[in-house]
Amino acid sequence: MLFYSYLLRKATKMGKIKGAVSVLSNSPYLPTGYGIQAGYLVDRLKRDGVDVAALSNFGLDGINSTLKTPYGEIPHYARGYEPYSNDVIAMNHTHHVANARKASKTQLNDVLVTLYDVWVFKGNVYDNVRQIASWTPLDHVTIPPAVLKWLQRPNVLPIAMSPFGKRQMEENGLECAYVPHAVDTKVMKPTKTINGVDTRKFMGVADSDFIVGMNAANKASGLVHRKAFAENLMAFSIFAKNRPDAKLYLHTDPFGGAGGWNLFVLAESLGINPEQLLFPDVADYRYGMSQEVLAGFYTAMDVMLTPSYGEGFGVPTVESLACGTPVIGSNWAATPDLVSSDSWLVDGQPAWDAGQNAWWQTPSIPSIVNALEDAYSKRGTKSEKSIEFAKQFDVETVWTNDWLPLWKKLLG
Repeated sequence: MLFYSYLLRKATKMGKIKGAVSVLSNSPYLPTGYGIQAGYLVDRLKRDGVDVAALSNFGLDGINSTLKTPYGEIPHYARGYEPYSNDVIAMNHTHHVANARKASKTQLNDVLVTLYDVWVFKGNVYDNVRQIASWTPLDHVTIPPAVLKWLQRPNVLPIAMSPFGKRQMEENGLECAYVPHAVDTKVMKPTKTINGVDTRKFMGVADSDFIVGMNAANKASGLVHRKAFAENLMAFSIFAKNRPDAKLYLHTDPFGGAGGWNLFVLAESLGINPEQLLFPDVADYRYGMSQEVLAGFYTAMDVMLTPSYGEGFGVPTVESLACGTPVIGSNWAATPDLVSSDSWLVDGQPAWDAGQNAWWQTPSIPSIVNALEDAYSKRGTKSEKSIEFAKQFDVETVWTNDWLPLWKKLLG
Protein backbone atom coordinates (compact mmCIF):
# COMPACT_ATOMS: atom_id res chain seq x y z
CA MET A 1 0.00 0.00 0.00
CA LEU A 2 2.81 2.43 0.87
CA PHE A 3 4.57 1.63 -2.42
CA TYR A 4 1.32 2.18 -4.34
CA SER A 5 0.87 5.55 -2.62
CA TYR A 6 4.43 6.48 -3.56
CA LEU A 7 3.86 5.61 -7.21
CA LEU A 8 0.59 7.53 -7.29
CA ARG A 9 2.20 10.64 -5.82
CA LYS A 10 5.14 10.35 -8.21
CA ALA A 11 2.80 10.05 -11.19
CA THR A 12 0.86 13.09 -10.04
CA LYS A 13 3.97 15.23 -9.65
CA MET A 14 4.98 14.20 -13.17
CA GLY A 15 1.82 15.89 -14.42
CA LYS A 16 -0.34 12.80 -14.93
CA ILE A 17 -3.35 14.51 -13.35
CA LYS A 18 -4.48 17.60 -15.23
CA GLY A 19 -7.65 19.62 -14.98
CA ALA A 20 -9.28 22.90 -13.98
CA VAL A 21 -10.63 23.03 -10.43
CA SER A 22 -12.34 25.86 -8.58
CA VAL A 23 -12.52 25.60 -4.77
CA LEU A 24 -15.43 27.57 -3.30
CA SER A 25 -15.10 28.29 0.41
CA ASN A 26 -13.77 30.91 2.80
CA SER A 27 -10.64 32.49 1.36
CA PRO A 28 -7.73 30.11 1.95
CA TYR A 29 -5.64 32.69 3.80
CA LEU A 30 -8.30 33.07 6.52
CA PRO A 31 -7.71 31.29 9.86
CA THR A 32 -11.27 29.90 9.88
CA GLY A 33 -11.94 26.18 9.83
CA TYR A 34 -13.13 26.37 6.22
CA GLY A 35 -10.29 28.69 5.22
CA ILE A 36 -7.59 26.36 6.56
CA GLN A 37 -9.06 23.28 4.85
CA ALA A 38 -9.46 25.21 1.58
CA GLY A 39 -5.82 26.27 1.90
CA TYR A 40 -4.62 22.70 2.34
CA LEU A 41 -6.59 21.72 -0.76
CA VAL A 42 -5.58 24.52 -3.16
CA ASP A 43 -1.91 24.25 -2.15
CA ARG A 44 -1.74 20.58 -3.02
CA LEU A 45 -3.77 20.90 -6.20
CA LYS A 46 -1.36 23.61 -7.37
CA ARG A 47 1.67 21.58 -6.28
CA ASP A 48 0.54 18.52 -8.20
CA GLY A 49 -0.15 20.24 -11.50
CA VAL A 50 -3.85 21.15 -11.48
CA ASP A 51 -5.06 24.58 -12.69
CA VAL A 52 -6.81 25.67 -9.51
CA ALA A 53 -8.63 28.83 -8.45
CA ALA A 54 -10.03 29.95 -5.09
CA LEU A 55 -13.62 31.23 -5.12
CA SER A 56 -14.27 33.27 -1.98
CA ASN A 57 -17.61 33.41 -0.20
CA PHE A 58 -15.92 35.24 2.70
CA GLY A 59 -12.58 36.99 2.93
CA LEU A 60 -12.16 38.79 -0.42
CA ASP A 61 -14.48 41.62 -1.44
CA GLY A 62 -14.84 44.01 -4.32
CA ILE A 63 -12.17 42.97 -6.79
CA ASN A 64 -10.60 39.73 -8.00
CA SER A 65 -7.02 39.07 -7.04
CA THR A 66 -4.37 36.37 -6.90
CA LEU A 67 -3.53 34.08 -4.01
CA LYS A 68 0.03 33.10 -3.15
CA THR A 69 0.63 29.43 -2.49
CA PRO A 70 4.01 27.80 -1.74
CA TYR A 71 3.94 26.58 -5.37
CA GLY A 72 2.97 29.75 -7.19
CA GLU A 73 0.06 32.15 -7.52
CA ILE A 74 -3.50 31.10 -8.36
CA PRO A 75 -6.60 33.14 -9.32
CA HIS A 76 -8.59 34.38 -6.33
CA TYR A 77 -12.17 35.41 -7.12
CA ALA A 78 -14.08 37.83 -4.88
CA ARG A 79 -17.37 37.07 -3.19
CA GLY A 80 -20.59 38.32 -4.77
CA TYR A 81 -23.37 40.69 -3.72
CA GLU A 82 -25.68 37.88 -2.60
CA PRO A 83 -24.94 36.72 1.01
CA TYR A 84 -23.67 33.30 -0.09
CA SER A 85 -22.29 34.42 -3.48
CA ASN A 86 -24.85 32.50 -5.55
CA ASP A 87 -24.72 35.37 -8.05
CA VAL A 88 -21.06 34.77 -9.01
CA ILE A 89 -20.05 31.18 -8.18
CA ALA A 90 -21.00 29.54 -11.50
CA MET A 91 -19.79 32.56 -13.48
CA ASN A 92 -16.40 32.62 -11.76
CA HIS A 93 -15.93 28.88 -12.19
CA THR A 94 -16.75 29.14 -15.91
CA HIS A 95 -14.33 32.06 -16.27
CA HIS A 96 -11.52 30.12 -14.56
CA VAL A 97 -12.09 27.00 -16.67
CA ALA A 98 -12.08 29.02 -19.90
CA ASN A 99 -8.79 30.68 -18.96
CA ALA A 100 -7.20 27.38 -17.93
CA ARG A 101 -8.20 25.71 -21.21
CA LYS A 102 -6.92 28.66 -23.22
CA ALA A 103 -3.58 28.61 -21.40
CA SER A 104 -3.11 24.85 -21.72
CA LYS A 105 -4.55 24.66 -25.26
CA THR A 106 -6.37 21.47 -24.24
CA GLN A 107 -9.93 20.54 -23.34
CA LEU A 108 -9.30 20.11 -19.62
CA ASN A 109 -11.89 18.36 -17.47
CA ASP A 110 -13.24 20.64 -14.78
CA VAL A 111 -14.70 20.39 -11.26
CA LEU A 112 -16.29 22.95 -8.97
CA VAL A 113 -15.56 21.98 -5.36
CA THR A 114 -17.82 23.40 -2.65
CA LEU A 115 -16.68 23.41 0.97
CA TYR A 116 -19.57 24.94 2.83
CA ASP A 117 -23.11 24.19 3.98
CA VAL A 118 -24.86 23.16 0.78
CA TRP A 119 -28.34 24.31 1.80
CA VAL A 120 -27.22 27.86 0.94
CA PHE A 121 -26.83 27.10 -2.79
CA LYS A 122 -29.94 28.17 -4.68
CA GLY A 123 -31.08 28.97 -8.21
CA ASN A 124 -30.72 27.56 -11.72
CA VAL A 125 -27.20 28.93 -12.20
CA TYR A 126 -25.69 25.60 -11.13
CA ASP A 127 -27.56 23.52 -13.73
CA ASN A 128 -24.92 24.13 -16.40
CA VAL A 129 -21.90 23.43 -14.21
CA ARG A 130 -20.62 20.14 -15.57
CA GLN A 131 -19.34 18.58 -12.37
CA ILE A 132 -19.77 19.76 -8.77
CA ALA A 133 -18.05 17.97 -5.90
CA SER A 134 -19.67 19.06 -2.64
CA TRP A 135 -17.47 18.40 0.39
CA THR A 136 -20.39 18.49 2.77
CA PRO A 137 -20.68 18.92 6.55
CA LEU A 138 -23.56 16.85 7.98
CA ASP A 139 -23.98 18.01 11.56
CA HIS A 140 -27.54 16.87 12.27
CA VAL A 141 -28.69 13.48 13.53
CA THR A 142 -31.15 13.46 10.62
CA ILE A 143 -30.26 14.94 7.24
CA PRO A 144 -31.93 18.31 6.51
CA PRO A 145 -34.25 18.14 3.47
CA ALA A 146 -32.58 21.10 1.74
CA VAL A 147 -29.19 19.41 2.10
CA LEU A 148 -30.51 16.15 0.66
CA LYS A 149 -32.14 17.98 -2.25
CA TRP A 150 -28.81 19.55 -3.27
CA LEU A 151 -26.87 16.30 -2.93
CA GLN A 152 -29.41 14.52 -5.16
CA ARG A 153 -28.68 16.83 -8.11
CA PRO A 154 -27.40 14.82 -11.10
CA ASN A 155 -24.29 16.99 -11.52
CA VAL A 156 -23.29 16.83 -7.83
CA LEU A 157 -20.94 14.28 -6.29
CA PRO A 158 -21.42 14.31 -2.50
CA ILE A 159 -18.16 14.03 -0.54
CA ALA A 160 -18.58 13.07 3.10
CA MET A 161 -16.05 14.54 5.52
CA SER A 162 -16.68 12.05 8.32
CA PRO A 163 -17.57 8.35 8.54
CA PHE A 164 -20.90 9.40 10.06
CA GLY A 165 -21.57 11.67 7.09
CA LYS A 166 -20.81 8.84 4.68
CA ARG A 167 -23.21 6.52 6.49
CA GLN A 168 -25.91 9.17 6.55
CA MET A 169 -25.55 9.82 2.83
CA GLU A 170 -25.67 6.12 1.97
CA GLU A 171 -28.71 5.57 4.20
CA ASN A 172 -30.47 8.22 2.11
CA GLY A 173 -29.61 6.52 -1.17
CA LEU A 174 -26.68 8.74 -2.16
CA GLU A 175 -23.57 7.45 -3.87
CA CYS A 176 -20.73 9.40 -2.33
CA ALA A 177 -16.99 9.70 -1.81
CA TYR A 178 -15.26 10.11 1.55
CA VAL A 179 -12.45 12.53 2.34
CA PRO A 180 -11.94 13.57 5.98
CA HIS A 181 -10.81 16.99 7.04
CA ALA A 182 -7.13 17.15 7.85
CA VAL A 183 -4.62 18.58 10.30
CA ASP A 184 -0.93 19.29 9.84
CA THR A 185 0.66 16.99 12.41
CA LYS A 186 4.04 18.59 11.79
CA VAL A 187 2.56 21.64 13.52
CA MET A 188 -0.22 20.14 15.62
CA LYS A 189 1.93 18.15 18.05
CA PRO A 190 2.89 18.38 21.73
CA THR A 191 4.31 21.90 22.01
CA LYS A 192 5.85 22.94 25.33
CA THR A 193 6.58 26.59 24.59
CA ILE A 194 4.92 29.57 22.90
CA ASN A 195 7.33 32.20 21.59
CA GLY A 196 10.03 30.66 23.77
CA VAL A 197 7.91 30.80 26.94
CA ASP A 198 6.47 27.76 28.72
CA THR A 199 2.87 27.33 27.53
CA ARG A 200 1.30 27.56 30.96
CA LYS A 201 3.38 30.55 31.95
CA PHE A 202 2.36 32.18 28.65
CA MET A 203 -1.30 31.57 29.57
CA GLY A 204 -0.81 32.79 33.14
CA VAL A 205 -1.74 29.53 34.87
CA ALA A 206 0.13 27.29 37.28
CA ASP A 207 1.57 23.88 36.50
CA SER A 208 -0.73 22.42 39.16
CA ASP A 209 -3.89 23.91 37.60
CA PHE A 210 -6.36 21.66 35.77
CA ILE A 211 -6.97 23.32 32.40
CA VAL A 212 -10.19 22.61 30.51
CA GLY A 213 -10.12 23.99 26.96
CA MET A 214 -12.76 24.78 24.37
CA ASN A 215 -12.15 25.97 20.80
CA ALA A 216 -15.44 26.85 19.09
CA ALA A 217 -16.70 29.71 16.95
CA ASN A 218 -19.02 32.01 18.89
CA LYS A 219 -21.66 32.29 16.17
CA ALA A 220 -25.29 31.65 17.04
CA SER A 221 -28.39 31.03 14.95
CA GLY A 222 -30.96 33.28 16.56
CA LEU A 223 -31.44 32.05 20.12
CA VAL A 224 -29.80 28.67 19.50
CA HIS A 225 -26.05 28.11 19.76
CA ARG A 226 -24.89 24.94 17.99
CA LYS A 227 -21.64 24.90 19.96
CA ALA A 228 -23.59 24.42 23.23
CA PHE A 229 -21.78 27.14 25.17
CA ALA A 230 -24.59 27.26 27.75
CA GLU A 231 -24.44 23.53 28.47
CA ASN A 232 -20.64 23.39 28.51
CA LEU A 233 -20.22 26.42 30.78
CA MET A 234 -22.91 25.21 33.16
CA ALA A 235 -21.19 21.83 33.40
CA PHE A 236 -17.86 23.54 34.11
CA SER A 237 -19.46 25.78 36.77
CA ILE A 238 -20.77 22.69 38.61
CA PHE A 239 -17.48 20.82 38.28
CA ALA A 240 -15.27 23.77 39.26
CA LYS A 241 -17.34 25.15 42.14
CA ASN A 242 -15.10 23.65 44.84
CA ARG A 243 -11.98 23.33 42.70
CA PRO A 244 -10.08 26.61 42.56
CA ASP A 245 -7.35 24.83 40.58
CA ALA A 246 -9.79 24.30 37.67
CA LYS A 247 -9.53 26.84 34.84
CA LEU A 248 -11.54 27.12 31.61
CA TYR A 249 -9.76 28.48 28.53
CA LEU A 250 -12.22 29.52 25.80
CA HIS A 251 -10.45 30.01 22.46
CA THR A 252 -13.14 32.18 20.92
CA ASP A 253 -14.53 35.71 20.69
CA PRO A 254 -15.99 36.35 24.16
CA PHE A 255 -18.29 39.12 22.92
CA GLY A 256 -19.95 37.18 20.06
CA GLY A 257 -19.32 39.90 17.50
CA ALA A 258 -20.31 37.60 14.61
CA GLY A 259 -23.84 37.03 15.88
CA GLY A 260 -22.86 34.98 18.92
CA TRP A 261 -23.37 35.42 22.65
CA ASN A 262 -21.68 37.54 25.29
CA LEU A 263 -19.88 34.81 27.21
CA PHE A 264 -19.03 37.10 30.13
CA VAL A 265 -22.76 37.54 30.78
CA LEU A 266 -23.31 33.78 30.48
CA ALA A 267 -20.42 32.99 32.86
CA GLU A 268 -21.63 35.57 35.39
CA SER A 269 -25.12 34.06 35.38
CA LEU A 270 -23.55 30.70 36.29
CA GLY A 271 -21.44 32.13 39.08
CA ILE A 272 -18.13 31.17 37.46
CA ASN A 273 -15.24 32.83 39.26
CA PRO A 274 -13.69 35.30 36.77
CA GLU A 275 -10.25 34.11 37.88
CA GLN A 276 -11.12 30.65 36.56
CA LEU A 277 -12.04 31.91 33.08
CA LEU A 278 -9.46 32.59 30.36
CA PHE A 279 -9.77 34.02 26.83
CA PRO A 280 -7.22 34.78 24.10
CA ASP A 281 -6.25 38.33 23.31
CA VAL A 282 -9.23 39.66 21.34
CA ALA A 283 -7.15 41.29 18.58
CA ASP A 284 -4.87 38.26 18.22
CA TYR A 285 -7.91 36.00 17.94
CA ARG A 286 -9.67 38.25 15.41
CA TYR A 287 -6.68 38.55 13.09
CA GLY A 288 -5.51 34.97 13.43
CA MET A 289 -3.05 33.33 15.79
CA SER A 290 -0.48 31.04 14.27
CA GLN A 291 -1.11 27.31 14.25
CA GLU A 292 2.06 26.90 16.32
CA VAL A 293 0.62 29.08 19.10
CA LEU A 294 -2.66 27.18 18.98
CA ALA A 295 -0.75 23.90 19.30
CA GLY A 296 0.82 25.29 22.47
CA PHE A 297 -2.61 26.09 23.91
CA TYR A 298 -3.87 22.59 23.12
CA THR A 299 -0.79 21.10 24.78
CA ALA A 300 -1.30 23.16 27.94
CA MET A 301 -4.83 21.79 28.33
CA ASP A 302 -5.59 18.72 30.41
CA VAL A 303 -8.77 18.00 28.48
CA MET A 304 -10.61 19.53 25.53
CA LEU A 305 -14.35 20.20 25.81
CA THR A 306 -16.18 19.71 22.48
CA PRO A 307 -19.83 18.67 23.13
CA SER A 308 -22.19 20.47 20.76
CA TYR A 309 -25.59 20.03 19.15
CA GLY A 310 -23.84 18.34 16.21
CA GLU A 311 -20.57 18.42 14.30
CA GLY A 312 -19.96 17.94 10.57
CA PHE A 313 -16.36 17.13 11.45
CA GLY A 314 -14.91 19.18 14.30
CA VAL A 315 -11.29 19.96 13.42
CA PRO A 316 -10.40 21.20 16.95
CA THR A 317 -11.17 17.69 18.23
CA VAL A 318 -8.47 16.15 16.04
CA GLU A 319 -6.07 19.07 16.57
CA SER A 320 -6.31 18.56 20.33
CA LEU A 321 -5.71 14.82 20.01
CA ALA A 322 -2.69 15.45 17.78
CA CYS A 323 -1.22 17.54 20.61
CA GLY A 324 -1.79 14.70 23.08
CA THR A 325 -4.84 16.14 24.83
CA PRO A 326 -7.90 13.84 25.00
CA VAL A 327 -11.37 15.28 24.45
CA ILE A 328 -14.86 15.19 25.88
CA GLY A 329 -17.22 14.98 22.90
CA SER A 330 -20.80 14.31 21.84
CA ASN A 331 -21.85 10.72 21.26
CA TRP A 332 -23.63 11.61 17.98
CA ALA A 333 -23.09 13.06 14.49
CA ALA A 334 -19.42 13.09 13.40
CA THR A 335 -17.72 13.12 16.81
CA PRO A 336 -17.80 9.43 17.89
CA ASP A 337 -15.66 8.46 14.88
CA LEU A 338 -13.13 11.18 15.63
CA VAL A 339 -12.07 10.58 19.24
CA SER A 340 -9.34 8.40 20.72
CA SER A 341 -10.06 5.41 22.94
CA ASP A 342 -9.02 7.34 26.06
CA SER A 343 -11.40 10.24 25.37
CA TRP A 344 -14.97 10.60 26.66
CA LEU A 345 -18.35 10.66 24.88
CA VAL A 346 -21.34 12.27 26.60
CA ASP A 347 -25.05 11.54 26.33
CA GLY A 348 -27.72 13.87 25.00
CA GLN A 349 -31.37 14.20 24.10
CA PRO A 350 -33.04 15.11 20.78
CA ALA A 351 -33.46 18.79 19.89
CA TRP A 352 -35.49 20.01 16.90
CA ASP A 353 -33.91 22.50 14.52
CA ALA A 354 -36.91 24.24 12.94
CA GLY A 355 -34.60 26.26 10.69
CA GLN A 356 -33.52 23.16 8.77
CA ASN A 357 -36.33 20.73 9.67
CA ALA A 358 -33.94 18.21 11.17
CA TRP A 359 -32.85 16.85 14.56
CA TRP A 360 -29.83 17.80 16.61
CA GLN A 361 -29.07 16.61 20.13
CA THR A 362 -28.54 18.68 23.26
CA PRO A 363 -25.56 17.58 25.39
CA SER A 364 -26.42 16.28 28.85
CA ILE A 365 -24.96 18.58 31.51
CA PRO A 366 -24.64 15.80 34.17
CA SER A 367 -22.87 13.63 31.57
CA ILE A 368 -20.36 16.42 30.86
CA VAL A 369 -19.78 16.91 34.59
CA ASN A 370 -19.11 13.19 35.04
CA ALA A 371 -16.58 13.24 32.18
CA LEU A 372 -14.83 16.26 33.70
CA GLU A 373 -14.65 14.46 37.04
CA ASP A 374 -13.07 11.42 35.42
CA ALA A 375 -10.62 13.54 33.42
CA TYR A 376 -9.64 15.37 36.61
CA SER A 377 -8.84 12.08 38.33
CA LYS A 378 -6.68 10.95 35.39
CA ARG A 379 -4.76 14.16 34.74
CA GLY A 380 -1.11 13.65 33.93
CA THR A 381 1.12 13.16 30.93
CA LYS A 382 0.17 13.66 27.30
CA SER A 383 -1.88 10.87 25.72
CA GLU A 384 0.10 8.72 23.28
CA LYS A 385 -3.17 7.05 22.22
CA SER A 386 -4.55 10.42 21.17
CA ILE A 387 -1.42 11.34 19.22
CA GLU A 388 -1.38 8.01 17.39
CA PHE A 389 -5.11 8.20 16.60
CA ALA A 390 -4.75 11.67 15.06
CA LYS A 391 -2.06 10.56 12.60
CA GLN A 392 -4.70 9.13 10.22
CA PHE A 393 -5.91 12.71 9.63
CA ASP A 394 -2.50 14.16 8.75
CA VAL A 395 -2.86 16.43 5.73
CA GLU A 396 -0.40 14.53 3.53
CA THR A 397 -1.90 11.16 4.52
CA VAL A 398 -5.40 12.38 3.59
CA TRP A 399 -4.10 13.84 0.32
CA THR A 400 -2.37 10.61 -0.70
CA ASN A 401 -4.95 8.09 0.46
CA ASP A 402 -8.21 9.94 -0.19
CA TRP A 403 -7.87 12.98 -2.46
CA LEU A 404 -5.51 11.69 -5.15
CA PRO A 405 -7.53 8.57 -6.12
CA LEU A 406 -10.65 10.78 -6.26
CA TRP A 407 -8.99 13.38 -8.49
CA LYS A 408 -7.88 10.66 -10.90
CA LYS A 409 -11.55 9.69 -11.28
CA LEU A 410 -12.94 13.22 -11.48
CA LEU A 411 -10.36 14.67 -13.84
CA GLY A 412 -9.59 11.57 -15.85
